[in-house]
Amino acid sequence: MYLGRVVGSVWCTVKNPAMTGCRFLVVQPVTPELQPIGKPLVCSDSTGAGTGEIIYWVRGKEASFPFRPAEPAFDTTIVGIVDSIHLKAAAAVAPLPGTASEPLPGPTLASTPAASTPPAPLRKSARKS
Repeated sequence: MYLGRVVGSVWCTVKNPAMTGCRFLVVQPVTPELQPIGKPLVCSDSTGAGTGEIIYWVRGKEASFPFRPAEPAFDTTIVGIVDSIHLKAAAAVAPLPGTASEPLPGPTLASTPAASTPPAPLRKSARKS
């Protein structure tokens, strides 16, 4: 499930018959701190959410589950309206002893041998149009 904020609605006069009577809302995905992330998207609404509300939404096959037994072709659906969000303060994570200054094992750019010959040029197809 993902958090989002309802920022608008979509009105469809022509749509799949299985979607008749369903509302579509424009949702801006947000972080748990309510900062916008990504692009706005259109979600079907199974909750009666309104503009400005914080909601949670699902994507994929689960998006059709609130409308059972019908299975409309929804990719994203609002499945809940958020009442409150409680976050713990971010704790500072200290590196483990002995790992902060030691490099990771494995090849580095300095130890990787350079290619001695350049790659062959691409050839054009002899096929006629």
